[in-house]
Amino acid sequence: MKNTKSIIQFVVLLSIGILFIYLSLKQVSPYKEKIFDAFNNTNYFWVLITLIISFLSHFLRAYRWNFLLMPLGYKTNLFNSTAYVLVGYFANYGIPRMGEITRCTLATKYDKIPFDIAFGTVITERIIDFILFLFIFVLTFAFQFEELIGLVNKYIFFKISINFSDWINSPIKILYIIIVIFGIAALIFILRKKATKILKGKLGRFFKGIIEGISSVRKMEKPIQFIVLSIMIWACYFYSLYFCFFALQGTYQLGQKECLTLLLFGTFGVIFAPGGLGAYPFIVGGILLNTFHIDQASSFALPWLSWSSQFILILFFGLLSLFLLPIYNRKKNVIS
Repeated sequence: MKNTKSIIQFVVLLSIGILFIYLSLKQVSPYKEKIFDAFNNTNYFWVLITLIISFLSHFLRAYRWNFLLMPLGYKTNLFNSTAYVLVGYFANYGIPRMGEITRCTLATKYDKIPFDIAFGTVITERIIDFILFLFIFVLTFAFQFEELIGLVNKYIFFKISINFSDWINSPIKILYIIIVIFGIAALIFILRKKATKILKGKLGRFFKGIIEGISSVRKMEKPIQFIVLSIMIWACYFYSLYFCFFALQGTYQLGQKECLTLLLFGTFGVIFAPGGLGAYPFIVGGILLNTFHIDQASSFALPWLSWSSQFILILFFGLLSLFLLPIYNRKKNVIS
């Protein structure tokens, strides 16, 4: 049942990615010759620079992870932790958020870090990343106010208002929401005693381990270094995209303010499909074309150049890490 659910989720998300690819290709099909020219005239030196910066971000994430593990009495060496992160990102291209589970599973197997503890620290990482993402939103709002307001109104508020008005004008839909809310409340009331027993058993100990992992941020011995590393990770994300601008003649003139906007909305694209497949190029390309008025060929080429280079990086190092991990840890008493 669990495998069937995972397969269905993968197929749905992959279909979304393919849909975005189709829409992108349909939009730019009249400009295919210019697009080929854009790729042929790409300065791949800057693509190489972006790949080095991207790899650095993965290394820094692996290095930062130990700051959360050590207060709990666990540690992993830099080779293992970097390999776990790379394999995790590779897994995300299959099923979003599977990377976190994969990373923690590998840490349990090779470094005997309890899965629940490791997973709790990864949740802490995601909370920190979300806070920094909000900071990027504020920066983007400050420097790109007019462009951001236009994008938010067009792609978010306008669509929400349409959907909301449809619900308001439909008493049946409102009644449906009320029934669902009361149904959930009644279910919680009926199952409250059973839920209490479950939380006292193995599942409860599992959640306790996760909470312990999350609380590691309070026990950290070097919080300043952790904060600096977190900022450096997002700086790597920023500059891996920024230096990609210089690879194409059509985007060479874009600056750091434009990069903030693309980074912000491009991050949403990664959520919509496995690894951002199709969604990231579609969103970033649309902003380049309609907001920054970049030519059609470059608007298509830049996001695909950025996404495909990252994919190749993760594909290569993710598979290499899977191959090297058992060899590097062969002398350990590995948990099967």
